[in-house]
Amino acid sequence: MTDRHRIPELPRLGVAIVTMGNRPKDVDALLDSVAMQDAPPVRVVMIGNGTVLPAYTGYPFEVTTVELDDNLGCPGGRNVALARLREFGDVDVAVELDDDGLLVDADVFSTIQRLYAADARLGVVGFRIADEHGETQRRHVPRLRAKDPMRRGLVTAFLGGGHAFSMDMLAETGDWPADFFFTHEETDLAWRALDAGWKVLYEPSLLLQHPKTSPARHAVYHRMTARNRVWLARRRLPLLLVPVYLGVWTAITLLRTRSLGGLRAWAAGFVEGVRTPAGERRPMKWRTVWRMTRLGRPPLI
Repeated sequence: MTDRHRIPELPRLGVAIVTMGNRPKDVDALLDSVAMQDAPPVRVVMIGNGTVLPAYTGYPFEVTTVELDDNLGCPGGRNVALARLREFGDVDVAVELDDDGLLVDADVFSTIQRLYAADARLGVVGFRIADEHGETQRRHVPRLRAKDPMRRGLVTAFLGGGHAFSMDMLAETGDWPADFFFTHEETDLAWRALDAGWKVLYEPSLLLQHPKTSPARHAVYHRMTARNRVWLARRRLPLLLVPVYLGVWTAITLLRTRSLGGLRAWAAGFVEGVRTPAGERRPMKWRTVWRMTRLGRPPLI
């Protein structure tokens, strides 16, 4: 068989799940859905984010548990999981799943393997998220002016609830921004990936069933949303775009937010984002701005 016709080696998958210990039945169901996959993972890591974990037994894989003394937030907990997967040294692609998600189909992992085997520059694969009735919320479609959640293609963002990462990509771009704690950590990582020349693919055939929720259910939502947007702009945008990006999102927030308390929390978060250190500044290249614009979402909206 010639090199031209050789079948690419399928990447080895590792699974990372972060839980606060408050959804034990959901976690059991999620692990059951991982166990039914037709391409078994080589590693499964469960992070207890400030909680004690039970022993997970009876699966066709070993579940490595890590119990953290403090809740590091979702990005911080996932960084611990990624570090543990690296220690094993046998994972090519990391699949991260929300602890209240569920893999409905048995071919999710084998599809991920084929996607990465076919494209060496594929960095992120985002899943489609739908509730138990099959409905995908508008905020879970990673495009502007796109109501069809079944439209596949290259995008500039991905969904935090279910996705896959090339470990080679993470080695180049870095992991999650742990100090964000909650909200916009996906945007920071996606922008870094795009700026390094990696692809972000939205693949709607990869379904993660997830309860219908609102991010505003979290008490810190408005403050951290504002703070992290400011940090994001200060870290990743060319200087000329920083005031434009923040101005656009300020206008959108004023139009969308109906709660006076929410606006006060948002304003406090905005001030916090301006006054506190934003972390290392690595602005994206102007060619990345153009690339994102051609993909349908310039880094302004």
